[in-house]
Amino acid sequence: MNLGKQLKEGLLTQNPVLVQMLGLCSTMAITTSIMNGLGMGVSVLIILTAANVVISAIRKIVPDKIRIAMFIVVIAGFVTCVDLLLQAFVPAIAESLGVFIPLIVVNCIILGRAEAFSYKNGVGASFFDGIFQGLGYTLVLLAMCFIRELLGAGTLAGFRIIPEQFPIGILTLPVGGFLVLGALIALMQWALNRP
Repeated sequence: MNLGKQLKEGLLTQNPVLVQMLGLCSTMAITTSIMNGLGMGVSVLIILTAANVVISAIRKIVPDKIRIAMFIVVIAGFVTCVDLLLQAFVPAIAESLGVFIPLIVVNCIILGRAEAFSYKNGVGASFFDGIFQGLGYTLVLLAMCFIRELLGAGTLAGFRIIPEQFPIGILTLPVGGFLVLGALIALMQWALNRP
């Protein structure tokens, strides 16, 4: 288990959003405010880590033919727990994220990491893979939220930063999500392909 390599993969070389292009729907849909991005990022990080650990722990007793169904059941259990915790303790974030929390069950990032990593590796490595991939996802969400909320709405965490007449309102629309994500992907590809 090489933690440095796993950290680099999660944040940079195998970043779930900017390199693997996974979880793009939720990434573009909820990144209009810092609080949404933080709520979704932490939720995915918790679910991804917990699911990785459980899937890795039971991988040797689950028949190969039903592994995908088993992944979905494990992930759905953790998504339900996180959804209920959000509704109980931070109802405002739960309401603003809406359907995107239950849709984590079929999020490509979590299912992809279950198939590609935790089903083939031990519990410790799977735990850190979940943490690092979740951090990579969360950092991309926060970067997009920062750009879209600050430049699009002129606010940051609800506080007015830019006077109301100056924000670039298109960044708060769905097309703004595509533009910001495209710019971040291009920046990441440029950084990864530099000599």
